[in-house]
Amino acid sequence: MTIGAFARAARLTPKALRLYDDSGLLPPAAVDPHSGYRYYAPEQLDRARLIGALRRAGMPLAEIATVCALPPAAAAEALDAWWRRVSAETVTRGRAVALLVDQLTETGTTMPDIRFRYAARCETGAVRDSNEDTAYADDTLLAVADGVRGPAGAAASAAAVDALRSPEPAGASAADLLAALAEAVTRADRAVRAHASGDDRPASTLTALVRRGTRLVLAHVGDSRAYLLRGGELSRLTQDHTYVQTLVDQGRLTPAEAGAHPRRALLARALGAGEVEADLAVRTALPGDRYLLCSDGLSAVVDPGAVHAALTGADDPESAVGLLVDLAYAAGAPDNIACVVADLVAA
Repeated sequence: MTIGAFARAARLTPKALRLYDDSGLLPPAAVDPHSGYRYYAPEQLDRARLIGALRRAGMPLAEIATVCALPPAAAAEALDAWWRRVSAETVTRGRAVALLVDQLTETGTTMPDIRFRYAARCETGAVRDSNEDTAYADDTLLAVADGVRGPAGAAASAAAVDALRSPEPAGASAADLLAALAEAVTRADRAVRAHASGDDRPASTLTALVRRGTRLVLAHVGDSRAYLLRGGELSRLTQDHTYVQTLVDQGRLTPAEAGAHPRRALLARALGAGEVEADLAVRTALPGDRYLLCSDGLSAVVDPGAVHAALTGADDPESAVGLLVDLAYAAGAPDNIACVVADLVAA
């Protein structure tokens, strides 16, 4: 086949085929010794299409060469490993970009003084006889924690939140605030571990927003959640650290299947359970924003549309918290409910 005919059959361009030849990925079957014109065999189409698909996915040529040299099953494993690495790097780059955007926004804008107007509730589920959740709010800290693994769970969640209540200077840089919050999460992890006794090894989720001046620093471990209502749009700021979310990220489960999975509550990350790794982010605090932090006793049973309606329909955080807790009870409240709603208002 001529290079033009082969390119059309492979849905590539002659320029791409020349690049793949030069890089050793796809040498032609024959080359005219006088004109240098390339010819390809029909048997090369499958490899050409695979290379084209991997390039469209963004894989570098050097890694494509490695994948193409493997048998199909091993190539699939290598491709999956590459994509998981790229996904993790993308998340890291996204956080760095978000931090830069916030810094540039603050540099070019005179931000008004702000404060939290907040409400918090922590209720026992309809079928529970104890409550291991903690909900806390003041003018500089919003936090929700869900203790698990035995009777010390309540003390563990309270200790996790208490470990964050150490003030940092309002004028600290974003990098300093992130470092300070990372240290606070480490303290929280140690505080949870301190409540272990014998076979009782409690663990806890932790989702928190710390306000320092016009900056908000978010820390997240586990499957409690943080949401932002801005301009009528509700966005989720955290990703669940659960076994089933890992399967969703790997493409092995759909979100709908994950919601019905029998191990959907199994945590992949938590304070007091192995080496702690928290998601950290810095956000710019804008007047008019409304934040929701909650345990899975709310998020697992109340539809996101109903959460959105409650947050947009409530005049103040106290009313919003009341509506959300009522929705959880209306859905059966199979778990305890920790809920914090806070508005950012001009001071």
